Amino acid sequence: MFSHTLQLLHGQHLLEAHAELMMMEHLRDDILSQLHLRGLSSAQTTVLSYFGGLQELNESLAKQLWDIVGNSLRLVREDPVLFVTAVRIIEREEKIDDTLLLEATFLPPGRPKGWKQKFYQVLRETITGAHFHAPRMDAEGPGLARHLATLQKDIVSELRVVKDLMVQCVPSHYNILSICTATYHQALTSHLQDILREDLDKQALFLLLEWALRVYHSSAMMGHPDLLPEVDVSALGPLMSPELVDQTERKYVVKVKASVLEWMQRTLEVEFKEWFREEEPETDHQGFFQSALPVIVMQMLNENIRVASLITDSLQQKVYNMALEELEAFLGRLREALVQCGKEHQKDRAVPKYYVAYLLAMLNNNLALSSSVSSLHPDTARREVPASLRAALDRTQKKACQLLLEELLLDLQPLCLQLPSRKWLSGSHLVGSMCEVIDKYAKDFSRVRKPVFTLLLTESELLVASQYLRALMQKKMVCKNEEERGQLCDRLLQDATQLRDLFCGLGLDQSQQSLEAVFALRELICLKDPALLSLEVLGFITKYPDVSDEHISTLLDLRGDVSKEVRHIVLEMMAQHPQVLPEGYRPIFSTILVPAPELPFCLRKGKCA
Repeated sequence: MFSHTLQLLHGQHLLEAHAELMMMEHLRDDILSQLHLRGLSSAQTTVLSYFGGLQELNESLAKQLWDIVGNSLRLVREDPVLFVTAVRIIEREEKIDDTLLLEATFLPPGRPKGWKQKFYQVLRETITGAHFHAPRMDAEGPGLARHLATLQKDIVSELRVVKDLMVQCVPSHYNILSICTATYHQALTSHLQDILREDLDKQALFLLLEWALRVYHSSAMMGHPDLLPEVDVSALGPLMSPELVDQTERKYVVKVKASVLEWMQRTLEVEFKEWFREEEPETDHQGFFQSALPVIVMQMLNENIRVASLITDSLQQKVYNMALEELEAFLGRLREALVQCGKEHQKDRAVPKYYVAYLLAMLNNNLALSSSVSSLHPDTARREVPASLRAALDRTQKKACQLLLEELLLDLQPLCLQLPSRKWLSGSHLVGSMCEVIDKYAKDFSRVRKPVFTLLLTESELLVASQYLRALMQKKMVCKNEEERGQLCDRLLQDATQLRDLFCGLGLDQSQQSLEAVFALRELICLKDPALLSLEVLGFITKYPDVSDEHISTLLDLRGDVSKEVRHIVLEMMAQHPQVLPEGYRPIFSTILVPAPELPFCLRKGKCA
């Protein structure tokens, strides 16, 4: 009997073999049950020995069944009868298990067999083994893309087979489609976690996020028309947990940040390399100097934010925040490069040849960045530029303006050093030469857009006014008599008027000019009666509250006719009327240092002369 059943199994006559196996097991179990009821347990060993061949038959049948289940996806297409046979045998055994468990008086050896659970286990192991236990694939670049594309294609194809063919071969209570769908889902979840443990590049991280959050649920995969509506993964939870998504997004942002940093650094190097060309920077259609820097930077940041928006809003926000931080850091490095370039230029003002033009181009670039940075965020309602970035843009503008004004100062200083002097008093062309320098720079400044042009013009006028005043306070000259004071008053009027008219002609309104301080100072010099100086000085310090005792004392020295008593009265009056700088006041005198008075020569152990 045993040998015949074994022959049936070897010939894959599984139903007949299983029928004989059940008959022999039923006979054995009846005998064992009777012996159990009579308490003859010692005789059970003899019975088990006689039916010992059943163990081999069971194992042989089980092996074939699990081989069939392991090839079920192929068999339901090629030879569904064999798979159906296996399911029928499993169902028979499941019913025997259920019956014996319900009676609960005596369980024969090897019961319950649990072949239905084994069926599920083998099916799951087959699915995971076929797709997720392969040798380690290339986790970056095209290798990962091919792997995910293969998974997508195979899973859709196999679920289609389960839905259209396998469900017809098993009882409905097997829920075979739901079981297979859940198996693929859980296996993918673990598989993606394994891949994410690798040190992936930004392309691989993006690919995984896109695949898990977009492709997986799309009509190209689990939402495929051939699978709907039977296949539903909505109740299975996300393929990647929110925590894992957030962690992966952060990794992606770190990789993108490194790439952006490298690209921006290269852009900066190319930018300053161009400064040393033997030609001016390029201009736009209006003739304003510019370079490609803001376009390159904004395109790079915009593209990274746009790409992130294809995944999730949270990734987009993370990349947006990173972009603003990197732009701010970039502006810091840009300022450092400007400073370094300025230092090199101080050593040899002929290098770079078009230093001023490139500084003006940088100012226009900074304006372009300022106006376009708000467009980085795709949500128009959330386009507020952070205060720290606005401050960084402002610092960059100030640094470029400062370097330009330093250039202007270097050209003005040799002229300012020549005043005040008696040659200047008698009518030199000193201020005419200053006007020529200022006019030349103003023509250059016109190549920068208006907000900054106006700023440069305003700051240039303040620089000219403060340098002129500083020159007057260097104690180089004292008026010998009333005639020289008259000459000084005339010269101050002519110079201040010439400079004021120049700046008015350049577009700077008289009310915005600091040169008015020269006109006010002239009134102190022109005053005929020194006794009235106290009142005149009070009006002066009220208008210019940053003026100091030293400044006034130096101006009194310049007059050459102020007694110690009058000086004391004036300074005492100033002490009694301390001034507070009003809000919005533009300091002019606080930037002017007055030379320290020379100390009288003293003999040792003697009194000062």
